[in-house]
Amino acid sequence: MTSKKDFKLMFTTDFYQLCSSELSDCCAHIICTAGEGGFVYNESCFHLQKNSLAVISHPDEVSNLAATDDFHIEMFAADYKFLNNILPSNNYSIGGSMSLYQNPVLPLSADNAQKFLDDIHHLRRRINDDSFLFYQEIIASMCLTMMYDIFEFHAIHYGSTATTDRANYIVKEFLQLLSTGITRTERNASYFADRLNVSMKYLSSTVKRTTGNTVTSYIDRVTIPILRRYLDDEKLSFSQIADIMNFSSLSYFSRYCIKHLGVTPSEYRIRRQPKKM
Repeated sequence: MTSKKDFKLMFTTDFYQLCSSELSDCCAHIICTAGEGGFVYNESCFHLQKNSLAVISHPDEVSNLAATDDFHIEMFAADYKFLNNILPSNNYSIGGSMSLYQNPVLPLSADNAQKFLDDIHHLRRRINDDSFLFYQEIIASMCLTMMYDIFEFHAIHYGSTATTDRANYIVKEFLQLLSTGITRTERNASYFADRLNVSMKYLSSTVKRTTGNTVTSYIDRVTIPILRRYLDDEKLSFSQIADIMNFSSLSYFSRYCIKHLGVTPSEYRIRRQPKKM
């Protein structure tokens, strides 16, 4: 069982904590409940007012915070890796991350602003219940509900606007490739550069500049749910999973699990077993 200390969750009403080093490895979600504020992110200026929601995946890139005297916010921040690991591979967030990095602010209706507040208030009420056997699963489920609400807000505001910009086109094609499940067997970044007929350098720099994330981080994001699904199937041996996922050796498969799940394949399955009372 994973304890609360294995991943970071934080609530605050202090807007200026957004720039604290404590949030450098988190994704911050800020809802404005009164007044006006602003910040610089990804070298652009953004404005917050009542019922604005900001989703900031890289708080370390935020600067120049400013606010009126009557400015009030509520912020929920969670470990970025934890959030990525609980998302299914074929979800709206993969495509939406590009526009949220370029413009992290979503104007919400009063009803949707309240819906988001309800989401984070539910989380805040359960944050200290880490004595529960399935604490991580409960928190993950509540975070997933919050994120799907954000996907809905994003879809309402942006819809499915097409773009002809080459950089955005390449990134969208890359994300589309990932959504096919190809990373079950292909996890080398150069494979995707070849499929898209671009250089590895161009793909890496374009994805990073457009989304704020690396090519490898996206590959890992869609591979981890696939890996978990196979590990959850106890009819499959570790050797079978390594073969299915095209790992060159069982030892490399084990190292991959340790790196991305924090445990060996055996330890993962042991943790999934019900705890004896």
